[in-house]
Amino acid sequence: MTQIVVLIIIALILVGVALYKRPVKKAALPADYKKLLLEHVAFYRNLDDKKKISFEEKIKEFLGYIRITGVDTTVNDLDRLLVASSGVIPIFGFPEWKYYNLREVLLYPDSFNETSFLSKSEDRHVLGMVGDGPMQRVMILSKPALHHGFANVSGKENTGIHEFVHLLDKEDGAVDGLPEALLKRQFTVPWLHLIAKNIAAIKAGESDINVYGSKNEAEFFAVAAEYFFESPEGFKQNHPELYELMTHVFQQSPAQQDTE
Repeated sequence: MTQIVVLIIIALILVGVALYKRPVKKAALPADYKKLLLEHVAFYRNLDDKKKISFEEKIKEFLGYIRITGVDTTVNDLDRLLVASSGVIPIFGFPEWKYYNLREVLLYPDSFNETSFLSKSEDRHVLGMVGDGPMQRVMILSKPALHHGFANVSGKENTGIHEFVHLLDKEDGAVDGLPEALLKRQFTVPWLHLIAKNIAAIKAGESDINVYGSKNEAEFFAVAAEYFFESPEGFKQNHPELYELMTHVFQQSPAQQDTE
């Protein structure tokens, strides 16, 4: 009996691995996708020609296996490209990475309620959320917040990137600010030390990192990642130690891309 159970477990593991590594069908992009990306996605604009092609291929892959659905709102080509860009930017340094812990992104017309997900309730204040429980493998984004993150070129905030970083953090089973699936073991202690140091600085009013990052380690990681990708040169100048460690987390250096 024990041998049968073991064989079943092994079979399930092998099936899981096969599904995880299955090839992804690429989606067709709109005719004006290059123009839209150049106009709206600074990260893409700062890439060299070879990396731009790689980014485009990742966008096609993303849209090939993740569904984007509007809830009380329409979804157009730009919406899809911005959602896909939000997901591709954090994993751009990982050539084979796929979000197999996500199947659908729901776009809402405004902010929404944290518990009932209603976009018309008086207590709506959430701009983005990675689902759990019944909402497992689902992400919710406010469409205005998504667009604002890419329109504010000189800012440090991007709701889409924020939520996808939470999803990466969740890859090891816990959204706790320690992305064990991305961070090599030798960087774990320095990373935790820097998080604690920077959260203390935020609480003391001695940091330009968004105060929301002081809520907990998971929110700090997501908020710092927004800054890292949205204003990389400023982040590197103001937080050199943190910037250096985050280049190891994400396997890329966006400040260097800006100067190439």
